[in-house]
Amino acid sequence: MKNACDASTSSDLCCSRIAPLSSTVDTSDAQPRRAPRYSRVDELFDKSQPRAMWTWKKVAQATSGRVADLAHGPSCAQSRLRLFGASEKDVRVTLFRDHHAWCPYCQKIWLWLEEKRVPYRVKKVTMFCYGEKESWYKRIVPSGMLPAVELDGRIVTESDVILERLEATFGPLVHKMNDRDVVACRRLERHLFGAWCEWLCRPQRSAAAEQRSRAQFEAVADAVEDLLARRPGAFFLGDEFTTADVVFVPYVERMSASLFYYKGFRLRDPAARPRLCAWFDNLETREAYLGTQSDFHTHCHDLPPQMGGCYESGDAAQAAARDLVDARAGGVPAETTAPVPDDAALVAAARVCQFRSQIAAVNGELADAAAVDGALLAAVANLLDGGTAAAPPPGTAAALRYVRDRVNVPRDMPIHSARALCAALEATAALDSAAAPRSKIRLKDRRDQDPRPFQSAGVRVTA
Repeated sequence: MKNACDASTSSDLCCSRIAPLSSTVDTSDAQPRRAPRYSRVDELFDKSQPRAMWTWKKVAQATSGRVADLAHGPSCAQSRLRLFGASEKDVRVTLFRDHHAWCPYCQKIWLWLEEKRVPYRVKKVTMFCYGEKESWYKRIVPSGMLPAVELDGRIVTESDVILERLEATFGPLVHKMNDRDVVACRRLERHLFGAWCEWLCRPQRSAAAEQRSRAQFEAVADAVEDLLARRPGAFFLGDEFTTADVVFVPYVERMSASLFYYKGFRLRDPAARPRLCAWFDNLETREAYLGTQSDFHTHCHDLPPQMGGCYESGDAAQAAARDLVDARAGGVPAETTAPVPDDAALVAAARVCQFRSQIAAVNGELADAAAVDGALLAAVANLLDGGTAAAPPPGTAAALRYVRDRVNVPRDMPIHSARALCAALEATAALDSAAAPRSKIRLKDRRDQDPRPFQSAGVRVTA
């Protein structure tokens, strides 16, 4: 497979760290601003006063002033301009990546730029599996492939070529792409990718064939474990995070999610692969990575249209794993070891508040936007209050679960914010009924995730 995604695949429902998805970006040359400290929800309120009768205006007030510094602050999926303390005149790179942060090769370039702290702009492009490719992009890149970068006015495609050009311009991330040790890691990553595809993306004709494919994948995973064990340190080539780690991140993250969901297999198993588990744990201490990290549910449902299909093993362990991921109630083993931020619920509430009109308008279960809006407000009230005091309008349970199934990480918000929101959506829906959405998540395409309704959302909130 080429190191590029289709001319192809995403929905901007809500997104990480409370920033609007509007294409408007503050491009002033002001000095970097310190990102604000996020408060616990409990610190926002006078504990002697009841919190009942939430309105969207009150939600907006409770979450106001909590917008991260998108240019200079932590890595964030909503950033359109990254400066790292520089000014806009220093920007030489434009990264073209997909709207929904589904493309693994885009994540590779994104993570490298964040780790190197190279100033860059972001222009987002639709993947074919969730919409039509923008005509302006096809004029720049006729093939439509992602990612691409514009570097000093020249377009570069193919992720490995892009990294080589970036290295030549800004220096390597410790080691160059063509250093001997990095080349060995690149070859092993492609071997692991091939074994994963063979197991996940081809229907296995028998239980014996399923076991052979599993064994082949485990053999390569053992080779990765052995490579990590050859030298001390947190990462593939020692204590420093390098290009070798960037190469492994996108697909190993997707392997961990998809093999649990479709095969009931734990890649991140400390008994079988302690060094690989430690590598994951160390990744989750890095601010640059956390801004790009997705969750199991997002990956498991964005991969089938990108990969041409993902096949379940069909045994009891796999069915239990699938149901656990789809419930979105947390508790998925080894999904993340990152601590829960104090502001997780606030971030989720702010994202829903900002895009509530769009979320209601595109709901595939209920055409009554006012009812969906009321149900969302009840869910956000329960999210912020940490309970289930607010009941949704009757008949909105399926609409709330439709939203739950389409919260994406990191496109909409970080992983812990998404967990908190999905738990609140389910708890609120349960107050109405057990009705499941009639609109199932699609497998051949994700045209239910059209980003266009969310691209010009404003921030004015009433009621």
